[in-house]
Amino acid sequence: MSETSNTTEVASQYAVQVAGDLERNAKEQERIGADIATLQEKLTALQQDHNVLVNIQQALAATVPAPAAESTTVPSPRKKTAVEPTGGRRSQAEKTTASRGRTAAKGPVAKKARAAKAPAKATGAKSDAPTLVELVRLHLAAQSEPRSAAEVSAGLNQAHPERAVQTTVVRNTLEGLVAKQRAQRTKQGSSVYYTATGGPEPVAASEVAAQAEKSK
Repeated sequence: MSETSNTTEVASQYAVQVAGDLERNAKEQERIGADIATLQEKLTALQQDHNVLVNIQQALAATVPAPAAESTTVPSPRKKTAVEPTGGRRSQAEKTTASRGRTAAKGPVAKKARAAKAPAKATGAKSDAPTLVELVRLHLAAQSEPRSAAEVSAGLNQAHPERAVQTTVVRNTLEGLVAKQRAQRTKQGSSVYYTATGGPEPVAASEVAAQAEKSK
C-alpha cells in the first residue's frame, strides 16, 4: 500500500512539472512570434522606403535634360564662278546647288532644337503629378475615421482611375507612413486600420486644382 502511494505521488509531481514546462514553452513561442512580427514590419517599412527613394532618384534624373550639342556643321565656302558673257548671271544648276546646301545646313540645327525642347516638356508634365505617398497621405488625412488598406486603395482608384493602384502597394505605403510616424496603425480583430497623424502637409498646386474639380 505504501509503495502504491509513493508511485502516485511521483506521477503527480511529474504531471505538475510537465504542465509548467508546457506553459513556459507556449509563452516562449508567443514571445518569439511577436519578435518575428515586429521584424517583419520593420522589413516592410525598409522595403517601402527603398521603393520611394528609387522613385525619387528616377524623378530627379528625369528632370535634368541632356545638354544639346552645338552644331558643328560648317558650310563649305562657295567657289567664285567665271564671268559669263551674259552679264555674270549664275546658271540655274548653280542656284539649285546653293539652295540645297542651305537646306542641308539648317536641317541638323532644327532637329537638335526640337530635341532640346522635348525633355523640358516631359519634365514639366512629370513634376506636376503627385507621388503615391502624397496621394495616400492626403486621402488618409481627409477621412474622419480609420481606414483599411483596401478602403484606401478603392478610394484612390475611384479618384484617380488612371493610376490603377494595387492594394498591396497601398499597404506598403501605409506601413512606410507608420514607420515615419506620419500615420497610426490600429487592430480590430484580424483587420488593420490606419489613421493619419500630425498636421497637414504642403499640397501641390495641381493636387489642389484636382480636389477643387472633384468637389464640384
